[in-house]
Amino acid sequence: MGYLKWEMFFWVFFIGLVLIFKAPPCGGLTDPRDVMAMNNLYIALGYPPLRGWLLVGGDPCGENWQGVECVFSNITSINLSNENLGGELGDSLQFLGSVIHLDFSNNHIGGIIPSALPPTVRNFSLSGNQFTGSIPITLSTLSQLLYLSFENNRLVGPIPDVFQQLTSLTNLDMSTNSLDGQLPPSMGNMLALSALHLQNNRLGGILDVLQDLPLQDLDVENNLFSGPIPPKLLTVPNFRKEGNPFNTTIIPSPLEAPTPSPAAQAPTSEELPWKHVNGPSSTITTRTIQSKKFLTAKAIIWIAVAGFLIVIALLLCITLSRCIKAKRRDKLAGEHYFESYKGSSEKPKPGESSLQQSSRMEAEAAKETVVRPPQERGRVDTGRMGLPPKLQPQDERFMNLKRNVQSSRDLRDNEIDMTDTDDDILLPPPPPPFSVENSGVIPGVPTTVTTVERPLQSQHLNSVRVFTVASLQQYTTSFSQENFLGSGILGSVYKAELPDGKLLAVKKLDNNTAIKQRNDEEFLELVSNISKLQHPNIVELVGYCAEHGQQLLVYEYCRNGSLHDALHIYDEIHKKLSWNRRIQIALGAARALEYMHGVCQPPVVHRNYKSVNLLLDEKLETLVSDCGLSPLLSSFTLSQMSGGHNSYGYSALEFESGSYTCQSDVYGFGVVLLELLTGRKSYDRSRPRGEQYLVRWAVPKLHDIDALSRMVDPSLNGAFSMKSLSRFADIISSCIQREPEFRPPISEIVQELLQMI
Repeated sequence: MGYLKWEMFFWVFFIGLVLIFKAPPCGGLTDPRDVMAMNNLYIALGYPPLRGWLLVGGDPCGENWQGVECVFSNITSINLSNENLGGELGDSLQFLGSVIHLDFSNNHIGGIIPSALPPTVRNFSLSGNQFTGSIPITLSTLSQLLYLSFENNRLVGPIPDVFQQLTSLTNLDMSTNSLDGQLPPSMGNMLALSALHLQNNRLGGILDVLQDLPLQDLDVENNLFSGPIPPKLLTVPNFRKEGNPFNTTIIPSPLEAPTPSPAAQAPTSEELPWKHVNGPSSTITTRTIQSKKFLTAKAIIWIAVAGFLIVIALLLCITLSRCIKAKRRDKLAGEHYFESYKGSSEKPKPGESSLQQSSRMEAEAAKETVVRPPQERGRVDTGRMGLPPKLQPQDERFMNLKRNVQSSRDLRDNEIDMTDTDDDILLPPPPPPFSVENSGVIPGVPTTVTTVERPLQSQHLNSVRVFTVASLQQYTTSFSQENFLGSGILGSVYKAELPDGKLLAVKKLDNNTAIKQRNDEEFLELVSNISKLQHPNIVELVGYCAEHGQQLLVYEYCRNGSLHDALHIYDEIHKKLSWNRRIQIALGAARALEYMHGVCQPPVVHRNYKSVNLLLDEKLETLVSDCGLSPLLSSFTLSQMSGGHNSYGYSALEFESGSYTCQSDVYGFGVVLLELLTGRKSYDRSRPRGEQYLVRWAVPKLHDIDALSRMVDPSLNGAFSMKSLSRFADIISSCIQREPEFRPPISEIVQELLQMI
């Protein structure tokens, strides 16, 4: 009986000790250092709506924070994949002393990859985010890594030489970034690596460093790798290498010397007595090597001297050639000048060179052509093609003046060709353009032709046509309602048909505050800038009119109207918009923005990017309209747009504060992609209140594959792949980020769309 009492006492005492030691501390179950690290991570990510996460304090392990796993009081795993996270990672991860699994894949996290990471981590994935900068060199401290993925980010620069200690790494994925340079030598130390993905970068050099690794899956597609492929890599079961300038010829290594034949290795009978008497031949060999080095040094000196003499001779030849060209140029210019203007009342001014004389005469001839009254410039033809009386400046005097101007221009062009390497000649500005359209009779307006006194000073305007108000009235049937195509912020657009049957689109700028404050000189400067925008996906400016207080722009005509009309009005065109055609339309629209943002200097911002301004030609190719018109958007118009534009759902958040950049155009492009995806309008008042704004309705569904598939335009009838749909949704999600710095440049979007073709 006493024995049983002692045994019962022992078990009660033991259980009490266990309860004492297992009881959580008063501050919570989780290690305080881990709590601090999680609070800082929560702040860096921008306070995401994750279950249980707190700004200060909390108990991640005891309260089961979303995505967090623990062992006892230590956090061992954070899995936040596909949670639509933004912000950055910050520097708090280094304080997680026991974490072995970190997965932040398929989110929108930006910034740089933290340089301080927990050394205990084994699985680390940041794929499918927006990380920038370079790969940190502190990866070398993560000696326990088994899996590492930085795939599909915006990383740049070379891969650092950090793999000396990563001998346990089995999977490495750095694909779809902008990495460059050669593979680091330490990659050869990853003796456990079985899968390596480096595709879609700009990496170069050779692949020799990988030849001794136990690879089973190797992807280096779409890079700049060159040289022969090591034979050992050709035995990798899953080896993808397309898109590289490899040299398939196997070149022997220069370090491998040919094996001498046995006959060459055996000494001859003549050598043996010589060696026996004179001993080893090391002295003779040393002298031979020294003599070779001496000869090599002398050869280098002679080559340098010869190269110096050749350079001097070339300089003398160039100088002599320039002198001869200069004499010939002066002689030809003088002869041509006196021959072209023989009999003219104008005489050369004292001290004026022949080139200056020809330029002066050309300018005066053009000036005379423009400012002369119509009675002296041409005859009136009242019956031409049934049109109203129109001045025809084609009389003999006009043709003589035009021939003189053209001959003078040819002379100047020849002189430019002969002296394209000379920097000491300043050419005069180009002559003012002349158009036969500078005539017409307008009811209630004097018949004297009004012309612009200061012509456009741009070489791009040689192909831009000058129209009169009378001619445009004729071509648009007095801007009748039957030729009305639509109206926008800056004015109305009408269809015009020329006598030869060609169709044009005339944009009649409204006389609002922006236009009234813009005089003819400023308008012509605007036209000059628009005419410089030359791209296959931008609507071409055909001509302009600045007459009688009217300012009009004449563009090429697109028969299939706008993308907005094709998606929401014309069912016949809507049926032609297959999934692949929509990708092509998006690519064309993106290429136009890429040209405006990246090629044009300074960059051109559209400011009014929406589906109404994306036109479709006969082949349903995209043409962006209203490019270069952002200077016409006055503060008054912008105040209207900050309300009205927002009501149509295209404006980025920063637009309301008056800030508009290239990234704001990217936001508008993202809304257009949503229209292509869903077939819905950016704002539709007829829908339920929660579905009226397209962006607000669509954003929560972009990363839910089931919801995403249900929001696709029903007219597509499911004729698309889920992989293509998911990638398209990722592009949209990146474009419509709230913060401009988190939106990708349009050049990256072009590359993403190209991969979908």
